Amino acid sequence: MPPRLDHVVIAVSDWERSNAFYRDVLGVEVVELDRGRYAYRLPDGQQLNVHGPGATPHPRAADPVRPGNSDLCFAWDGSPDGAVEHLRSHGVDVELGPVARPGARGLGTSVYFRDPDGSLLELIVYE
Repeated sequence: MPPRLDHVVIAVSDWERSNAFYRDVLGVEVVELDRGRYAYRLPDGQQLNVHGPGATPHPRAADPVRPGNSDLCFAWDGSPDGAVEHLRSHGVDVELGPVARPGARGLGTSVYFRDPDGSLLELIVYE
């Protein structure tokens, strides 16, 4: 059996602001880790490990991720219009969409927006 993706790392510049954004907008569980880090747990065993102010992760990537330079896509179980409504209800501007885009499960409809540091985020809906 080939390996499966367990977690990816993102970086943030402000813990309080980012923890609230990811918790409220994407519904993650915010978990405090060692070395001054947090994790954002998603359903189905997926996780974002988060590096930020005061974090001392070890080991680190040769060119560590920086706030604002991530590009992540999340599967959305509702409709594309529902994703837009959800984002707007949290005061999040939609940058693009709904638009047709390919994803891990084939063609979907995506809505693009940004986290507080400017990382590009996407909600994709598969029909």
